[in-house]
Amino acid sequence: LNDDHMTIVPGSKGITSKEKFCDMQMHIEWKTPDKLKGLSGQRWGNSGIFIQGRYELQVLDSYENPIYSNGQAGSIYKQAIPMVNASKPPKQWQSYDIIYRAPRFSESGKVEEKAIITVLHNGVLIQYNTEIQGPTRFRGKPAYTKAHGCAPIYLQEHNDKVSYRNIWVRKLDLADR
Repeated sequence: LNDDHMTIVPGSKGITSKEKFCDMQMHIEWKTPDKLKGLSGQRWGNSGIFIQGRYELQVLDSYENPIYSNGQAGSIYKQAIPMVNASKPPKQWQSYDIIYRAPRFSESGKVEEKAIITVLHNGVLIQYNTEIQGPTRFRGKPAYTKAHGCAPIYLQEHNDKVSYRNIWVRKLDLADR
């Protein structure tokens, strides 16, 4: 820890929780470093929160950043665009409040119900009961290819010094839809 926060150092391979989670409520605060001259798009404070180690909620400096819509802060990366850009300028603390319902699988391993996420970014609703189409993929369509259980949360290292603080997670048992 660095004072009251932790910063993901480039080359560190990120941070993974020891505990595993399925349905959950999560609060996390994050801030991106100052913009560096000559860098743009995904090279402005890029990180991500991988729920169950596979579904990415994008962390990025999206303040006045002309980035593709499904890659901006608050997107389910390459899947779901946030309803609004609620980003603050770099070097300011931002927050995500997340309600997440894990996918449900049959005994044979086929997805029966996709994961669902609701996200508030700095108190603004940006994702509401958004269906996650499968694990995050950089290229190609996401798809549920195999069943999985509860898994750790992973804070991505993506060559930027993104800081995190005030992280708490509460396990939930959300009823089937």
